[in-house]
Amino acid sequence: MTRWSPAQSRRPGCPHRRLRHLLADAMPPGLSLGASTFRPWASANFVGARHIFPCALADGEAKAVSAAIQNELGNAEWTLPGHVVADVVVVECSNPPGALQIEILMVEE
Repeated sequence: MTRWSPAQSRRPGCPHRRLRHLLADAMPPGLSLGASTFRPWASANFVGARHIFPCALADGEAKAVSAAIQNELGNAEWTLPGHVVADVVVVECSNPPGALQIEILMVEE
């Protein structure tokens, strides 16, 4: 297992950019992705990363949009060689109002 360091480049084969493009295609109109980040994640059996995508909502109720996105992304079939989407969570943020954050946990196969 490779140790993570903020000074080192990403792990080989990291799907963050590909995941961002897939997510951008799945976004409903009026919701835009902000600058995304990822953080390495590991358990006793798996290695992966938590990908965090802040989103800005142009109009509409954040709660309704959040539930719709959670449902759509939870049912989506992601094709990322060597990786599996383990969890998708959409969180409402209070600062700024109407902001959402999408967190996707991916593990390596």
